[in-house]
Amino acid sequence: MIKVAIADSCARSLEQALRAAGSNEIGGILAAEQVGDGCFLVVDLSIQDDGTTSNFVRDPIQRREFIQRFHSRMGHQPERFNYLGEWHSHPSYLAIPSEADIEQMQDLVEDEEQASTFLVLMVVKLAKGASLRGSIYAFRPQLAPVRGRLRGSERLPIQEEFEPIIVIRGRKKTDDT
Repeated sequence: MIKVAIADSCARSLEQALRAAGSNEIGGILAAEQVGDGCFLVVDLSIQDDGTTSNFVRDPIQRREFIQRFHSRMGHQPERFNYLGEWHSHPSYLAIPSEADIEQMQDLVEDEEQASTFLVLMVVKLAKGASLRGSIYAFRPQLAPVRGRLRGSERLPIQEEFEPIIVIRGRKKTDDT
């Protein structure tokens, strides 16, 4: 199981951006340090705030530039610091991937130009009390997404959003359907 923790500075940035975006979806890139086998600490993230109330489309140019700057800042140590995946918000829905999110991430991880063997998608929102609520899923080529563990710190906890996702022949199914 993949475990992803969010550094306090990144959690604060997320909270501020989500508050400013209101009911609009926003998103960006997750950059992390690998701190153990299957364990990552998000140490940087980009914020793209041009979504609508029901849609967010990532900018591939902004994505590429962010990753290049991150690698440069971290001394080009991709075995330790690297692109982990994507994040976006669902301010009006459960903080879990939609069917469109699953398809987009699967396409991204299976892209021949993609060097990663897996990518993660974090979906977040502001919970009551302005704390973060979210979920994280790992995507691998030709395999169904796998739920991971998402956590913040003691000072800035993240409540995990729970609704199981089962992918059957490319379709999302929850316990309700």
